[in-house]
Amino acid sequence: MQRLKTFLAAEDGAVTVDFTVLTAVIVVVAVAVGVLIIAGASDAATSIAQSIIDYLHS
Repeated sequence: MQRLKTFLAAEDGAVTVDFTVLTAVIVVVAVAVGVLIIAGASDAATSIAQSIIDYLHS
């Protein structure tokens, strides 16, 4: 019975859950930032390429 009380009172699992959730949030934010950077870089590259094409055809 004492082992059950000790198990239920322990907070090790709660700390593990906290760190797991925090890590998941960090990963999601990092992926979102990466997607935004890639999208912005793609738009910039497309704009630069179009400017070069326009310059060469003028």
